[in-house]
Amino acid sequence: MFRLVSLNLNGIRSASTKGLAPWAESMAADCMGVQELKAQAADLTPNLSTMAGMSGHFHHAEKKGYSGVGLYTRHEPSDVIVGLGERDTTREFDAEGRYVELRFDKPGRKLSIISCYFPSGSSSEERQEAKFRFLEVIHPHLAAMRGEREYILIGDVNIAHHEKDLKNWKGNLKNSGFLPEERAWMTKLLDPSGGTQLVDVYRTLHPEATDTSYTWWSNRGQARAKNVGWRIDYHLATPGLAATARAAHIYKETWFSDHAPLTVDYEMRI
Repeated sequence: MFRLVSLNLNGIRSASTKGLAPWAESMAADCMGVQELKAQAADLTPNLSTMAGMSGHFHHAEKKGYSGVGLYTRHEPSDVIVGLGERDTTREFDAEGRYVELRFDKPGRKLSIISCYFPSGSSSEERQEAKFRFLEVIHPHLAAMRGEREYILIGDVNIAHHEKDLKNWKGNLKNSGFLPEERAWMTKLLDPSGGTQLVDVYRTLHPEATDTSYTWWSNRGQARAKNVGWRIDYHLATPGLAATARAAHIYKETWFSDHAPLTVDYEMRI
């Protein structure tokens, strides 16, 4: 069994003071993807650069205290890809530290695990436009990968796809994270006849879950206590890997940040 964890930390140093390392140890994960590090390479002390017997690989934002993603693994990758590549369309997002990919290739098989942090558009119209630009860039990237390798993308996508994916969907129809354009993008990403054909792994295992599916809660209005949440953290897998998923769990009582960890067990081997 291969256990894969995704968790937006909202600051790795803050999360580490709330018991992140002991929890990770108890999970006995094979790989753990984290988002929103809010730390530079120099900030990662040995107990943060490695965790629970796993070595860490990171993509840091140029701006201090902002964004950043990582992947911890107990398996040696064949290659580490940091960022989306040196192209004009991706440069702004690579500066924000949003993508790290570990490859575990061997003869006859190409396999990647990706930790990705999609932009939030809630703070301003400018950031929403940046989010739309990111969606335009990441979709063809994932489609191209789909043609050559199996992969699982884990991370904070900052989009709730369906009405059952958030508590107050009627009140959020015009808000970032539930805009028609964002939801249509998710539908396209998951379209079985499309170029990516990715699978929302949690939904395959829990197709009708509503209140139990949320992974993020606002810090305002006692949202977490009232479970007024959103499902915006995902495991998005190519169909062959998605078919090996056996169990998914959201750790709602684990408070390292405003997100809950999402763990999926796959019947596969690295």
